[in-house]
Amino acid sequence: MHRSIKAFVHKGDNYYVAECLEIAVVTQGKTLDETMANLQEAVALHLEGEDPADFDLAPSPSLIVTLELEPAGVA
Repeated sequence: MHRSIKAFVHKGDNYYVAECLEIAVVTQGKTLDETMANLQEAVALHLEGEDPADFDLAPSPSLIVTLELEPAGVA
């Protein structure tokens, strides 16, 4: 049973996009702060009323977020 949900964040054309790896959640935001808030809300809504064990998750899992960035000065 997993104690965390892994998410990957990358910069799209105009938005940051966050995708969870263990559950079917994808969201976006104009800023990283907005994206993180949207991700937390989307995961909570996805799991609302569900038994986390059905997703092979421990109760109250945490989010682990990996952020992909381009090196400074790369166009």
